[in-house]
This record gives sequence, structure tokens and C-alpha cells, in this order.
Amino acid sequence: MLPLDAYPRPQLKRDSYLCLNGPWEFAVIRDSEPPKQYPDSILVPYPPESEASGICRRIIAGETMHYRRTFALPEGFIKDRVLLHFGAVDQTCSVMLNGTLLGSHEGGYLPFSFDITEHLKSGENVLTVKAFDPLDHTYPWGKQKHKNGGMWYTPFSGIWQTVWLESVPDPYITGLKITPSLTSVRLELSDNAPVSLETELEIETPFETLHWSFFGNVVDVPIPNPVLWTPEHPHLYPMTIRRDKDTVHSYFALRTISVETVDKYSRILLNGKPYFFHGLLDQGYWKAGICLPPDNEGYEKDIRYAKSLGFNTLRKHIRIEPLPFYETCDRLGMIVFQDCVNNGTYHFFRDTILPTIGIQKLDDRNFRKKDSGTKVFKKTMLQTVRHLFNCPCIVYWTIFNEGWGQFQSDAMYALLKSSDETRIVDSTSGWFWQKESDVDSYHVYFRAFRQKAGKRPLVLSEFGGYAYSAKGKQYGYRFFKTREAYRKAIEDLYRMQIIPAVKTGLCAAIYTQISDVEEEQNGIMTYDRTEQKLLSRDMLKIADRLKI
Repeated sequence: MLPLDAYPRPQLKRDSYLCLNGPWEFAVIRDSEPPKQYPDSILVPYPPESEASGICRRIIAGETMHYRRTFALPEGFIKDRVLLHFGAVDQTCSVMLNGTLLGSHEGGYLPFSFDITEHLKSGENVLTVKAFDPLDHTYPWGKQKHKNGGMWYTPFSGIWQTVWLESVPDPYITGLKITPSLTSVRLELSDNAPVSLETELEIETPFETLHWSFFGNVVDVPIPNPVLWTPEHPHLYPMTIRRDKDTVHSYFALRTISVETVDKYSRILLNGKPYFFHGLLDQGYWKAGICLPPDNEGYEKDIRYAKSLGFNTLRKHIRIEPLPFYETCDRLGMIVFQDCVNNGTYHFFRDTILPTIGIQKLDDRNFRKKDSGTKVFKKTMLQTVRHLFNCPCIVYWTIFNEGWGQFQSDAMYALLKSSDETRIVDSTSGWFWQKESDVDSYHVYFRAFRQKAGKRPLVLSEFGGYAYSAKGKQYGYRFFKTREAYRKAIEDLYRMQIIPAVKTGLCAAIYTQISDVEEEQNGIMTYDRTEQKLLSRDMLKIADRLKI
């Protein structure tokens, strides 16, 4: 069985799928030339720093990673074109097939692909990838640090998401944008056809199968007897799209997110009704795989545990996950607050010390000069929105977190809103708030939460961070020696601070965090997920009292 072989693009799915995960030849050298030999074997898609990869070694500045594997296409696999896809490679890479350079990519968190049709051989094909990751802060880097510790974690380099092949007819559907309302769905298709083609659409509803046909690339489809998506009832509508010889399978959900004044407080509304977003910070780190779970069921286990405690939201913290994570949230009913990934420089004094002592209002127009890094952030932010736009679970974007890499957040708010007007935008999570944002977003760890609601929805986007570990004190915001004291403190925190605040305008609260991460012991599960620290019977009572 191949590792993490779940279909990597659930909302544009074809029957054609050849997963290239598994053992690859691997070499790390300091020379820019290709290695003369590949002495190691790495288990793709796990990064070489991870135990799961079989390598378990750090990549240091000046080193280059080289991957090689061979493959042969199954009989009947080729239609008209063959596409090679990479889920993500950190930070820069170049790809060759049978000695021919296919192209290169920069970034580290987003997918890319190549048309390899003209470079294929009838028998065995040789695929090589050269990757370089100096943790250049021009590119998004999240919480990766060479000197990890505390809130900074082991870096992950090279290939870290699925590598796969598909064969497509010519022409074929190249993209799909899905925009729902409460009663209809808008589909915007893109393809590589020179002329407009007829498209046939089938949508499965609980009552009937809808059949539509249309020309052009945009269609609005009314949905009779609509069933709305919520965490409590996460209904999805499967659909099949046929255009010429191409067939893709997808899904959507009917749901909206908006802001209105309800009983004198500005509230976030899900499907037109006030909703409390009871959430956990989710950093997406795992003991053996670092940035990936041990198997296809890893995401589902985390989400089901969070739901069993009454949580309905995960804040995906400074990470972009593989698309199967979001599909699992869509299917099981877990709202996602999605962060953009920071680049630029973290300033300990400005970004942490000053806010901790109460200096949280600074003008960010001079935080960073306009340079290649700011251009990369803008580009990556917009690519992130396009990449994840179709996921019903995502209702909220966070642009900057605690000042890390922050610059001109009012302009970034306008830029993101121009790309997606359908979701909430939190421009500055934690502090250094400017003028433009859909919410007032605060982080509170070392004092009681007493913030009053203003003109915008009030969001407590990080709090808690209580730590308990049988291994003793390592890193957290408040430590407890016994499991009983830890559980009681969390119950008291919600009972005395969060529940009363809901009545006076609090719209969301994101507790830190879903699991321990390396030295951090403030998760509600251990890093290896073998121990769950909270009990459903206690947390469900809290969740029930948080409902608006």
C-alpha cells in the first residue's frame, strides 16, 4: 500500500489516477551537479527531516536534495495528454523527466503541474527532482526554524505532498470555481478548448438528480428544496461535469457566511443565523511525519475527536494542508478558519515583547519595505485563496498573525476581498490592528479576557494554551501537575470568561491547541495522538452553553 494515497484533488476528480508516492532514491549533496549515485531511499511524500521518511536528518544551508524514481504507465492509461502533479515541494525545485527539464517552481506550500506528454517513453520513465530549502524568508515559511524550540518547530523540506499522474482528453477542464448561496450554486469552468463547448451537469440531491446543459463557462443552478451545510448537518451535493470527452466529479455545499447586527451586537452569521464558532488552533504537526499524518485516516481521527468534545471550528494555523484535509472537514462538518502563511522577518521585540506588555497598536505601513518578499506574499495569498476557494468548510481568512511579516494590512485586506467577497477576512490576528478588517481579533493568554465588543464582530482568535504532560514541564502558558487540575482549569476558563462573553458579543473563541507539538505541551492530545487529555462528558456541557 502506498503512503497517503487518498485522491489529492477531491473537487476536480477524474477516474485517471496514478500515485507516485512510495520509495524514491534520494541523495543530499552540496554540489549543484546531479549526484553520481543515490545512496538512500526516502518514503515520499514525507519530508527528509521526519522519522516516517526513513531519512530523519536535517537539511542545512547549501545542501541540495535529489530525488529519483522510475515508473511505467499502465496499459490503456494514456488518453490524449498526461499531467504530472506535485502537491507541494519546499522551497524551490526543478523537475526533469527522461533527462529533459520540465520546469521549476518556487514557494513550498502550493501545488503545481507539468504536461509531460511529449517527454514520455513507451517503457520505463525516469523522473528526477532537485529541491533546495535554505529557509529563505522571501518565501512563506510558517513556524519552521533551523533552531526549533518553544513555538518554533522542525523544518520540513523537499517533497512533502503527493506526487501523481493523470491522463486527460484534449481539450479538458482545467479549473472549476464554485460559489454557493442558500438556494443555488454558481459554477465557473475553465478549459483549454479554442471554442465554447456544451457542458452537461448532474447534481445529486436527496430528492432527485438534476440535469443541466449549457454553453459557455458560467452557469447558475437553482437547487430545489435546498439542504444547507452546517457542522451539525454537513450535507454535500455530489456532481458530475461532462464537457466533450472529459468527465470530472466534484461536490459543493449550500452555505453562506455574513455579518449583521443582532440584538445590538455585530455577529457572524452562518446561513443567515448567528452562530458561535467554538474552535481549536490546529497547527497540523505530527510526531512521525512532522507535516503529515501517519495514514489517510489521520485527519479524520483528529476531527472526530474535536467534534466529540463539541468543537465545531479549527483554525488552520499558518499552514496550507493537502486538499484531503479540507475534504474531510467538508464531509464531517468542521468549520475552518484558514491562515495565510507568513513570510518576511519575525521581530521578537516588536512582535512579542511589546504586545505582551500592552503595546499593541502600531502603524504597519512602515513595518516592511516594498521588496521581492512583499510581492511574493501578495502572490501567494491570492494563490491560496484560489486554491482553497471551493472548500465549503472554509469561512474565514486570516492574513497576518501577531505581526509576523505584517505590512500594509489595509491594502492586503482590499486585495484579498477583491478575490473573495464571500468570506470573513481577519486582517490582523492578535494585535497591530489597522483600519480595515471584518472582525476585531484578539489573542489573550496571560490575563483574563474582558474585551468588550465594538462595531465589528468580536473574535478571540487565540487563548488558553494550558499545559499538562506526564513527562513534566516543557513549554506552555500555564502548567498543571495533574490531569484533574488541568481539566478543571479549562472548564473554569470557559465558564468564567468565555461563556459570559458570548452574551455580550463574542462570536468565536479558538483554544490553543488540538495537539502538543514538539516542546509545546498545551495540546488537548499528545503529539503522537496516543493520549486524549479532555473528556467528552465535560466539554459537551461547555459547548452546549456556548450556543447563540
